[in-house]
Amino acid sequence: MGKRKEFVGVVISDKMQKTIIVRITFTTKHSKYSRIIKRYNKFKVHDEKDIAKVGDMVRIQEIRPLSKDKCFRVIEVLKKAETPRLELKEDVK
Repeated sequence: MGKRKEFVGVVISDKMQKTIIVRITFTTKHSKYSRIIKRYNKFKVHDEKDIAKVGDMVRIQEIRPLSKDKCFRVIEVLKKAETPRLELKEDVK
């Protein structure tokens, strides 16, 4: 039995229940022009405890299919997204 695939990516959506969408970015060489190209894949990932939010960097692992599109699960959140600071400005008249 082989090892399960593991990837590190960024959460781009968390609008579904117990499911997030993770974008995996990788670089590859163009076969004809020999240029380095950035490519990406998007995976639907099972997030049982809703621990990942948009912008978080997560490690995901391949599992048996849970639905038509979902065959990965969240192992851990590597880096939390920085929350934007909200500044309240008072109206001065």
